[in-house]
Amino acid sequence: MMNLRVLNLLSVTCTIIISISVLAASNVSPPARQYLFDFTKTDDVDNWQEQSDTVRSVGMSKAVLVIHRNAEFRRAIFFALLNPQPNGAGFAGIRALGSYNLTGHTKLQILCRGQGQHNGFKVVLRHKGLNDEPNYSFEQYFQAPKDDFAIRELPFSEFKAYYRGKRVVNNETLDLSQVSSIGFQMYGGVYQPIKQKGPATLEIDWIRAE
Repeated sequence: MMNLRVLNLLSVTCTIIISISVLAASNVSPPARQYLFDFTKTDDVDNWQEQSDTVRSVGMSKAVLVIHRNAEFRRAIFFALLNPQPNGAGFAGIRALGSYNLTGHTKLQILCRGQGQHNGFKVVLRHKGLNDEPNYSFEQYFQAPKDDFAIRELPFSEFKAYYRGKRVVNNETLDLSQVSSIGFQMYGGVYQPIKQKGPATLEIDWIRAE
C-alpha cells in the first residue's frame, strides 16, 4: 500500500500542475494586430471592385477606389457618386474579395477622413464565400470624421445581417474565421432616417483588425 507521504507528494504535484495550467490559460495573449489593408505602403488596389446599384437596371450610381500619393504621403480614396431613387434606394460601393481569418479579434479599425457634404458610410462584410445575392451581408454604419484623420472603431459584435439594405432578423452571426469579402458603401438611406445623394469621398490610410 502506498504510504501517506507518497500520497501527499502526488497530491501536491497534481495541484501545482493544475495551477500552472490555469495560470497559463489565463495569460494567453490576444492575437496580434492584423493589418488587412495598409494603403500607405502600396499602390495596388486592383483587387477592389465596384459594387454599386448599377447591377440593377434603375441604378445610376458610381464608385471607385484609387491611390492618391505625393512625396509626403500615400493613401486610398473612395470616391462615390450616389444617384438614389426617390425613396432613397441606392448605393455606391467597392469591395475586396479574399480569405480573412479574424478569429480572436474584437473590432475593425479604420484610419480615415470624409470630405464633402455627406459622411455617412457603412462597412459590408460577407463570410464563407457567400459573396453575392441571394445571400445576406453583415453591415455596420459609421460617420466618417471630417477635417482631421481619426480612427473609427467598428466592433465585430455590432455587424448585423442585412439583405438589400433591410435588417434581417435571424440567429446567425458573422463567422470571423471565414470572412470572404470586405467593402465600403455610401448608402442612400431607404431604411434610414437620413437620406444621402450626390458626391462623397472617404480617404483611408489603413484598415486593421484589433
